[in-house]
Amino acid sequence: MNTLICSGSSSAILLRAIPEAHPLGPSHVLALSGGIGAGKSTLARALRGLGAHIVDADELAREVLSPDHPVYEAVLVNFGSDLVGAGGVLDRQLLAQRAFSSAEGTALLNSLTHPAIAALAQERLAQAGDGKLAVYDVPLLTRHEDADAFDGVIMVSAPLDVRLDRLEKRGMSRQEAAVRISRQVSDEQRRGIASIWVDNSGSEEDLTNLTRTFVARWLSPSGI
Repeated sequence: MNTLICSGSSSAILLRAIPEAHPLGPSHVLALSGGIGAGKSTLARALRGLGAHIVDADELAREVLSPDHPVYEAVLVNFGSDLVGAGGVLDRQLLAQRAFSSAEGTALLNSLTHPAIAALAQERLAQAGDGKLAVYDVPLLTRHEDADAFDGVIMVSAPLDVRLDRLEKRGMSRQEAAVRISRQVSDEQRRGIASIWVDNSGSEEDLTNLTRTFVARWLSPSGI
């Protein structure tokens, strides 16, 4: 098996074998992750364009903090009823300030939200249907025990200067972007759980073409 694929300035390498496609349900259930500015959202769009069923962890997080979900009330009890804004919507910025100001607060919020998000993710991924590729788009997948829940992990990376340039184009100052990147885990840690490592140094077209090739070669073309 060819374990390296290139497209323009981007490349993908198969670090760990992906299991054979499942006979029933989704052909594969994969996680997609990567640091800020690496191009995870662009790769998710490319996979969706190929027919993959994408479940977005950020969307699930918003859902469990909506008034219709039991976690909403638990968050108000633990972090303050004054978090409620217009229309019952939680002030997520204020919640983040309170929760992330201490390790205890962070752990408490995670204990309230993570199980609910994980349950929703499992439910939504199973809805991909027979023969479909199901992909969980999750920003901060860094632990082996989390990665083991999937058939494989697609991890997206890019050189620091490329990431900084992309974040500047989104309106973030270069200094702020550098701080955000420095607070995330290293590429070495991400590579430790990756099955497919994507170097997204090139253009969006490079990444789209690269994605089409590695899906066909490593993820069973019949599974899309």
